[in-house]
Amino acid sequence: ELPMGEDGEIAASGPQVMLGYWNKPEANEESFRTIGGKRYLLTGDIGHFDEDHFLVITDRKKDMIIVGGFNAYPKEIEEVLYTHPKVALAAVVGVPDPRAGESIKAFIQLKPGVQATEEEFLEFCKDKLAGYKRPREIEFRDSLPTSVVGKVLRRVLKEEEIKKRKQGNPGMSHEAR
Repeated sequence: ELPMGEDGEIAASGPQVMLGYWNKPEANEESFRTIGGKRYLLTGDIGHFDEDHFLVITDRKKDMIIVGGFNAYPKEIEEVLYTHPKVALAAVVGVPDPRAGESIKAFIQLKPGVQATEEEFLEFCKDKLAGYKRPREIEFRDSLPTSVVGKVLRRVLKEEEIKKRKQGNPGMSHEAR
């Protein structure tokens, strides 16, 4: 248990929770914990209880970015980017960083007919996000990959980024045209 408002991994217990994965002991070991004699399923969701005691899901554990030992959640950073008047779509992913382990890269699709620079967005984030949560790289794209329901596919962006970096082309930020 965590203090009200503090994010942590959501765990579920009770008769409605599955007993485990069939013939997959490794998956069971990874997904279940016994705490105080009670068996819990770790959902992979990150969340907290708000002041009204409602459970608020804030992100997915697998999307968490660890920057110099600090946890950064993409959704929080993306919510800040969406407050910029020029942003149509945004997504952030963790990219390899030799000093911090990972750093944050933002992918931004601008609204039609507007232009922006990396510096504009770096400055915009300065007083809105803690230093470790600020994007270090900004890449503007004409479009971002989305699911059938319109959700930006971070996984696809991360895979593309890893592939580019392995080929020696980190795809550093650039001005939108």
